[in-house]
Amino acid sequence: MGILPIIDLQPWFYGEADDRAAVAAQVDAALQDFGFLLVTGHGVPDSQATDVRTAARTFFTLPPELKARYAVTVQGRGWLPPGVEANGYSEGTATPPDLKESYSVGADRPTGDAEIDGYWFQPNVYPSEVPALQDHLVPYLGAMRSLADDLLRLCAAALGVSDDFFTRHTGHATHTLNVNWYPPADVTGAPADNQFRIGPHTDFGTVTILDREPGRGGLQVWTEDVGWVDAPYVPGALTINTGDLLARWTGHRWKSNRHRVLPPQAEAPDEDLVSLVYFYECDHDTVVAPLPPPIGRGHDHPPVLARDFLRERLDAITMT
Repeated sequence: MGILPIIDLQPWFYGEADDRAAVAAQVDAALQDFGFLLVTGHGVPDSQATDVRTAARTFFTLPPELKARYAVTVQGRGWLPPGVEANGYSEGTATPPDLKESYSVGADRPTGDAEIDGYWFQPNVYPSEVPALQDHLVPYLGAMRSLADDLLRLCAAALGVSDDFFTRHTGHATHTLNVNWYPPADVTGAPADNQFRIGPHTDFGTVTILDREPGRGGLQVWTEDVGWVDAPYVPGALTINTGDLLARWTGHRWKSNRHRVLPPQAEAPDEDLVSLVYFYECDHDTVVAPLPPPIGRGHDHPPVLARDFLRERLDAITMT
């Protein structure tokens, strides 16, 4: 099935203390070894993702002049057209812009600080041409937020710290859901040299929750032993990975691992994929200090302000 472990969350949610401890130990091992894992038993019905995908495909196939009404750039709320994002730059890898379009929603409850709200808590925007997109994105966004906090409580157990070690910093968390459309080759044209659907990068926040479709031009994860490997696909499972902020928070006990999405492949030129990618962070004003040994690995990193740490990375991938 590939390198990534598959962990059933049902014993965590409903099991006895020993069952929960066993799941926490599995998560700790997976995030140390890979920074990635797949979860089943997460409680999010497959139908929610299916409904979002169906509505999103309707939007993405609208004429460009209609989609342009909702055009934004990275961290905006609305349509991210081709050419605005190149994820490879976050790790210093210069690549052409990513071969994708996205529709982005996220945290929108204002703080009252205009500067903070104008970047981190913008109002969500939904296309009037496809009302079903709002109908399905709103509950899905809520489901992802709830699952992300569940995962952070599980992460706390995996580290042996208090249950609310992370979630006491997520009451007003920044978070984004990107619905990524990876068009077929007749839409994107031939990839340029070193061009990907998403270039090689690590994620930036605490946990990322990915609902993906299988494809030839799909997700790959970096391994030290053999380089890039295809991520396994398991129907109904969600792919979870650690972001840079959580890796730093754990004193780099856990990896924030490189990954990428391949361009359209010559043997599957008509491939059309939609991925739902939920990026969870923490409260924008959280000061993240690395956990010391024996939990952390003893790296001498100073504390960082979450919003500054994240903004630097988001700015790096923004092309326009």
